[in-house]
Amino acid sequence: MELGTQRVEGGGGTRAARNGEPRDVREPRGSRPRKALTIGAVCKVLGQEFDDISISKIRYLEDQKLLAPRRTRGGYRLYSQADVEQLRAILRMQRDEFLPLRVIRQELAAGKIGGDRNSRGASTRRAMTLDEPDEWTSYDDLIEATGTSPELVRELEEFGILQPQRRNGALFFDETDVEIVRAATELSRFGVHGRNLRVFRTSADREASLLEQIMGPSLRSRSPARRQEAIENLEGLAATCTQLKHLLLVRDLRRLRG
Repeated sequence: MELGTQRVEGGGGTRAARNGEPRDVREPRGSRPRKALTIGAVCKVLGQEFDDISISKIRYLEDQKLLAPRRTRGGYRLYSQADVEQLRAILRMQRDEFLPLRVIRQELAAGKIGGDRNSRGASTRRAMTLDEPDEWTSYDDLIEATGTSPELVRELEEFGILQPQRRNGALFFDETDVEIVRAATELSRFGVHGRNLRVFRTSADREASLLEQIMGPSLRSRSPARRQEAIENLEGLAATCTQLKHLLLVRDLRRLRG
């Protein structure tokens, strides 16, 4: 049932408000576009790129804590341009990279969503998940891909920063190892050596022990559904810990500015 009509300025006609959603009113030509959109308008905008987008899908992503649009006093959703771009990035990660929602949620928690996403970025994200590695890199390929030195790799392995697998006497590194080497190589340019990174190793061990205390019983559950839920929660907690550490570090580093 139509709830009424309203003439739309600059549009040359009338538009009915349906399903209880507030009407989208266009600004006169030459004015700046409205910053807030209703869920129906967002669906129409993104429908040009995503054929399967729907109002119910957007609401589902909100229920999964991936979106948080503001609400009017009447309870209607209003999406800012930042909300729309975040939703666009989420949909692209689902469509182009086949990432599950738990990984996307982890990206959001770490503040690493949006922008161009390439194969390197996809590899980096796989390195941050609890999934079993599906790519292994040989020692020579690691040196070439990261631009690091053999001396640094040996030092990282010596201090337990790297944990490669040995196969027939040869070393192979998973995606997480590769990204660790990239980060260590960048730090080495500022005089940071492998032995200096033991503080990160110690911190990671302590955080892992804390999360094991929290999620250990669920991870050992006989119920497959409960174990899967625990894995998803564990990744989310890891992302939250990463964000907290970064925030604390930033707060401390502000003091260096004087």
